[in-house]
Amino acid sequence: MEETRSFPKEEGLDNTLNVLKEGYLYITNRAIGFQSNLFETRLLGEKAICMRGEEAAQLFYDNEKFVREGAAPKRVLKTLFGEGGVQTLDGEEHHHRKAMFMSLMSREGLQKIREITSKHWGLAVGRWETKKEIEIYEESQELLCRIACEWAGVPLAMDEVKEKSGWLGAMIEATAAIGVAHMKGKRARSKAEKWITGLVEEVREGKIHPAEDTALYTFSWHRDLKGELLEPETASVEVLNIIRPIVAVSIYITFTALAVIQQPEERENIASGDETYLQNFVQEVRRFYPFFPFSGARVKEDFTWQGYEFKEGELTLLDLYGTNHHPDLWDQPEQFRPDRFKDWRGTPFNFIPQGGGDYDTGHRCAGEFITIEIMKESLDYLVNKMSYEIPEQDFSYSFNDIPSLPHSNIVLQNVRSK
Repeated sequence: MEETRSFPKEEGLDNTLNVLKEGYLYITNRAIGFQSNLFETRLLGEKAICMRGEEAAQLFYDNEKFVREGAAPKRVLKTLFGEGGVQTLDGEEHHHRKAMFMSLMSREGLQKIREITSKHWGLAVGRWETKKEIEIYEESQELLCRIACEWAGVPLAMDEVKEKSGWLGAMIEATAAIGVAHMKGKRARSKAEKWITGLVEEVREGKIHPAEDTALYTFSWHRDLKGELLEPETASVEVLNIIRPIVAVSIYITFTALAVIQQPEERENIASGDETYLQNFVQEVRRFYPFFPFSGARVKEDFTWQGYEFKEGELTLLDLYGTNHHPDLWDQPEQFRPDRFKDWRGTPFNFIPQGGGDYDTGHRCAGEFITIEIMKESLDYLVNKMSYEIPEQDFSYSFNDIPSLPHSNIVLQNVRSK
């Protein structure tokens, strides 16, 4: 019989405030202190197991041991994910709903979003030429809102862009917010769901006709395991689960711009336009910079792993950022080195910026393919298709801000098309 071990345990009645204070580094800081990739703490009034590393990720994404139902706090469902979305499902219901998302990730679908991205970057640069300066983060949210809606088949008038991108941005920025920012995100989600629910109903009534290969069409007509159409509100949540994550790529684009500025020696390689190098660079951006801090699940039923006892219903958090910086997995992880991906032989569990595991049966983000295509095209524009000046500004970012961003949001002046 396997000898049981005790989890290293963080003291305190509740350590939620420590998460807010330390953000992305909360789990890593304690893992280093305990000299253990697992430890026990208390968060939001209950026991929680925190983990990092490849073996921990492989365990975490085992659908026989963990479920997602009840793992995400209500405040996250009310702002970021929405209620009834694919992130909260398990078993056959999850597999069936996930297949709906994966059906959009065809080669043709990815080529289409690359083309749409290129078109809207060109239009954006044209608009920026009329301005003295721009902030990449703010502008890329609007840019990505246009891209997301066109790709998803969602009608978006020119005069709606600022409003709708503002809603989506508020939802993203409310991930760990409290007070006014949280309420803003909650109100934004309510408005966004009402907007998309109306469009789903119009599709079903034959008032609008999105292309059959788009998210709005596919999700409006998707049938569940009972053969019934999704409730319009649920279909709306899932359409937003396409649009919102695309707009969230604005965080990556902002960090891509920072990497281009701070790694001038890499510009020559990027300037070659080599697709492989573009991909290596954006993969390193995704590994190196903070995006989403950790993912949550609950223990499906009692089990023992490496001597540690996991009890049914226990909240468990996997450190995404910490795994992507784990010294056992990455050589010199705190250095920005795109060449590490040149001959990289990864697994679904050691590089997990948007989750790990299997795309079809697990909870790895279906939109990861979209993210990479958008980032490659954005990188190509930032280096090869536009010129600009970089004024003095604060490039630093804080790990206790979730999401984290350069404090200046990256200001560019005198933008011109090449």
